[in-house]
Amino acid sequence: MPRTRTVVLAGVTAAVSAAAFTLSAQAVTPAPGERTATRCAYPSEVLDLTDWKLTLPTGEEKDPTEITQPGLATFSAAPWFRAEPDCDAVRFRAAVDGVTTGGSAYPRAELREMTDGGADEAAWSTTDGTHTLVVREAFTALPEERPYLVGAQVHGGDDDVTVFRLEGRSLYITDGDDRHHHLVTDDYTLGTEFEARFVAGDGKIDAYFDGRFETTIRHEGDTNYFKAGAYTQANCDNSEPCDGDNHGEVRMSRITVTHS
Repeated sequence: MPRTRTVVLAGVTAAVSAAAFTLSAQAVTPAPGERTATRCAYPSEVLDLTDWKLTLPTGEEKDPTEITQPGLATFSAAPWFRAEPDCDAVRFRAAVDGVTTGGSAYPRAELREMTDGGADEAAWSTTDGTHTLVVREAFTALPEERPYLVGAQVHGGDDDVTVFRLEGRSLYITDGDDRHHHLVTDDYTLGTEFEARFVAGDGKIDAYFDGRFETTIRHEGDTNYFKAGAYTQANCDNSEPCDGDNHGEVRMSRITVTHS
């Protein structure tokens, strides 16, 4: 009489022949519909945030929440900064009633470029080397009355140098205080993903949209850094209702920085 082995599968005990005791990996793999979906608890599982810090529209007056490394690696704060459940992108949101920094009247949920694994603030020169930011993102919500939102920027010292700025359906690349320096499109639809690229060097910054060259910003300075996220250009003084439902939001699926 053949020997038998006792096997427990899914809580059921069965006696099977030793000769027939072969279980393949395929036999115990759950069917596609039974598999647990991949879930991302933190935005750092979607984007490489090693050399970034985060500013949120929360905290005290003119003293917003800032999250630096290593804490940023395991940080999430819905609805302001959160990974999508399918791990495809990160949502950045800033409401008109949010806390602002000391140098701005507008709230933000935005990344600021850092160095050395997030230990120090980046500050590079447009006349030394080449510095590139590439962001894949989509504007997904705009504030009421003043539907303006910045999704990516080159910042220098105490002021922005150039940004990708959406005003309603019109997407602009700015030059300092000239917010309408270059029109990329006047027919942008919320939710449309695109690639924003800044390439800085030789005393200038070239801006690209979906791989297409758009404009050049002349700028010489040595205190520059990249920023990206949702920088809402509205507040309770110019946009109603004054609450968290009135906000700007960006969906970001990729961000990379290179210096050479």
